[in-house]
Amino acid sequence: MRSILSNSATSGRTIATGLVVAALVATLAALLLPVQLFGETASAATNTVTYDDDGGGTVSTRYGPLTAMDRDFVRKVRLAGLWELPAGRQAQERGQTAAVRSAGAILVAGHTELDRRSIEAGRALGISLPNQPNADQQGWLAQMNAAQGDEFAPTFAELLRRAHGKVFGLVALVRDQTKNSMVRALANRANVVVLSHITALEKTGGVDFNTLHSS
Repeated sequence: MRSILSNSATSGRTIATGLVVAALVATLAALLLPVQLFGETASAATNTVTYDDDGGGTVSTRYGPLTAMDRDFVRKVRLAGLWELPAGRQAQERGQTAAVRSAGAILVAGHTELDRRSIEAGRALGISLPNQPNADQQGWLAQMNAAQGDEFAPTFAELLRRAHGKVFGLVALVRDQTKNSMVRALANRANVVVLSHITALEKTGGVDFNTLHSS
């Protein structure tokens, strides 16, 4: 009887030990898997974000090193305001729903601030900035100008939402990698503003998520 009890106790301890080991292995796997998946996802996401290299290399400033990526980011913030400010004003004036007019007002407020900040950063860091929308942006404004009646809201929402989605990745990349304190401050603010614009545009109901990343 004593032998049976002893064997039973030993078996119980063996099973318990096995369960503990299995639990530890499962926990380790659960911890490692998200890290691997996140690493792969982050790498893939980073590879899709690009910036324009002006060939100026990295220069020293009182705010820290200034890279080509930093300069391109400041220029793109300025460029965004040059077409999204008039686009927002159009939405305020032509929007047939409160959501579209509200999105327009949010765009105007956000890009008025970011435009000011980008100009300040450009002056402080010696970055030449554009003074008019580029060819693509002029084309988008032309599409909005040509949209009549009910066509305006989805045209506005699609064009602006797609543009914000593209720049959002660059904002995150710059915020992660820049060593320049002024550029980092601009990226911090741009992150908040761009996300608020994305949210407002989606609330208009004019964003087609099935075609959003088709071009």
